[in-house]
Amino acid sequence: MLHSILRFQRTSIQTIGKRKIIGPHSNALYSTFQNDDKIPKLPVPSLENLKEKYLNVLKPIIKETNLNQYLKTEEVVNEFLADDGFGQVLQNRLIEYDNKQKDSWLEHFWLQKAYLEWREPSLINVNWWCQIKDHPEQPEELLAKPSPKGVLTAFQIKRAAGLITNLLNFNDMLNNQTFPPEYQKKTPMCMSQYQKIFGTTRIPGPKTDTLKYQYPTTAKHIIVLIRNQIYKVNVLTNNGGRVTLAELERILLAVGKQSSIELGKSNPLVGVLTAGDRDTWADAYNELSKHPENVSNFEIINDALFAVCLDDYSTLKNIDVCHLQLFHNFDATNRWFDKSLQLIVASSGRAGFNGEHTPTDAVVPGTVMNYICENEPAVDPENAVQEHLPAPAKLNWHVEKPVGDYIKKSAATAKALIEDTESCLLQTDVYGSRYMKEVAQCSPDAYIQLALQLAYYRIHSAPVSVYESASIRLFRKGRTETGRSMSSESLAFLKSFDNDDVLYEDKRQLFRKAIAVQSNYMRDASTGKGIDRHMLGLRCMIEDGEMSKATMFTDKSYMDSLNFQLSTSNMSPGTNFYGGFGPVVPDGYGINYAIGKDKLKFSISAKRSSSHTKIFKLRKALEQVLLDFRILFPKPSEVWGIGWAKKHQIEKLEQRQLEKMKILSDELKANQEKIASRRKQDS
Repeated sequence: MLHSILRFQRTSIQTIGKRKIIGPHSNALYSTFQNDDKIPKLPVPSLENLKEKYLNVLKPIIKETNLNQYLKTEEVVNEFLADDGFGQVLQNRLIEYDNKQKDSWLEHFWLQKAYLEWREPSLINVNWWCQIKDHPEQPEELLAKPSPKGVLTAFQIKRAAGLITNLLNFNDMLNNQTFPPEYQKKTPMCMSQYQKIFGTTRIPGPKTDTLKYQYPTTAKHIIVLIRNQIYKVNVLTNNGGRVTLAELERILLAVGKQSSIELGKSNPLVGVLTAGDRDTWADAYNELSKHPENVSNFEIINDALFAVCLDDYSTLKNIDVCHLQLFHNFDATNRWFDKSLQLIVASSGRAGFNGEHTPTDAVVPGTVMNYICENEPAVDPENAVQEHLPAPAKLNWHVEKPVGDYIKKSAATAKALIEDTESCLLQTDVYGSRYMKEVAQCSPDAYIQLALQLAYYRIHSAPVSVYESASIRLFRKGRTETGRSMSSESLAFLKSFDNDDVLYEDKRQLFRKAIAVQSNYMRDASTGKGIDRHMLGLRCMIEDGEMSKATMFTDKSYMDSLNFQLSTSNMSPGTNFYGGFGPVVPDGYGINYAIGKDKLKFSISAKRSSSHTKIFKLRKALEQVLLDFRILFPKPSEVWGIGWAKKHQIEKLEQRQLEKMKILSDELKANQEKIASRRKQDS
């Protein structure tokens, strides 16, 4: 039961500010993981902190709608967390357990309960998707009129080779420890998740899965999925050397050619098993492992640095449609959803990722995506050798009838899940973080949280339990904590906003109070003073036969508080990529947002089978709220001066020109280096 409550604890991707990343072969003055041993352990919060915060978060969602239930819960909580209560017994056990852990009392519990014990499909429920910005040289005609289905394009292959090169550059930086350690202001952040980006796979098992990874990575290959076939493709030489972009293009073209020849042959949809429920996949994995060639195939897939999915089709330019190719590919084919990173490149050249959430929180692959986008067009790596890679090798599967039945079952499960999930996007340039900071003078994240809550409130006329992710990477092996964004102060603001009897000045004061409470809670959550991970730790201390004593966790309000009908994740700034995830409860919304300087991007998902959720209505309501919020603040001209819109437009044009000049400069430099290298070889 616990894993079903926890598996949707999503990750905020508040990306680290733009910086120059030192190349993979540079002599850096730092080491990627130099601070990790110095970072403190996550503390066990006090029961007083838990009691105060827990009752406060229940007030707007329980007390407001059912006073009797809240009063009963208050009694239960006071008794459970009393000095002689059962909560204190669990707290003592948790402190004792923490004292025995080298790194974190939370690490094992979180990995198992939030992810590996989860038995429902990872597709949509666990995996995230991201679309990266288009290539600087993207042919517009490929977006306006996609190529016929079944066709790979030259530009698709070219871009895939460049993205692979940039991914390998990042992997080199991690292996060589030349990627700069990250900080929150001046405080170091734990970098351990970076060791689980490449060469990482979730492996199904009975009752619980396992995670296989290796650092430093030693694999020299990736897997390429194309036309529902899987190929082992070496991207490094036998001695680990890097090759040119031209060589990667050549090998990808060879994969495409070979897959077209093999198209008419039997190609069992083994990858679809990764989209079904985990127990079915575990049974199929065990059955397949009875044949030695299948075992070898699994080793190739599990060890691969990452997966590349070359789709022989492309969707329309419509953003409400094209992101679905990344989300689930409409039928879950041509994917391996257990790989930590799947690079997906459509025939148009548009690209993105689908990622398995277990090994990392999304800020980590988000940093990778920033790097690969900021380094497009890709250039040949330093010291690239003029050497041919081995021919791609197709993975041939030996599938008996039981596995065939499992494939059919998983395909049906995936089909039902995909058909029941709807998703839409909102991208608007009404304003962005510049307006929120300089005109509204508040935290952009808190601003968007209130906007989402008001949009929900206008549709459903009720408060809602809201989840927002807070990073706890200030602590060793830290992952995330829950930010509880709905507060009594935010509910007071929601009630006031559309009430004509409330003065605008009073609405502004209520807005400021709600902003302050949200910001303070997020700060506490990020610094080890949250409550949700603490409650998980206490629950994991309950022994057999003791559940009847754990009255706070059997109380109805506890389960109600975990019904996050508004689950949100911040992916700011959204310049290089944006993304989304599935709804986390049957009657809830999954909302991802990115706050750019002058633009906002949202993705909204929900279940079609729910009579409660209405994603298109919520999108429309959110768009209106963003406009309506402006009545609370001065006119932009009062802050930025007359003619501010034209000034901002000129600023954007100048920025685009600078980006184009940088691309030309990088290309010139790369060409000069190639010429110099050839002259050196000839001399």
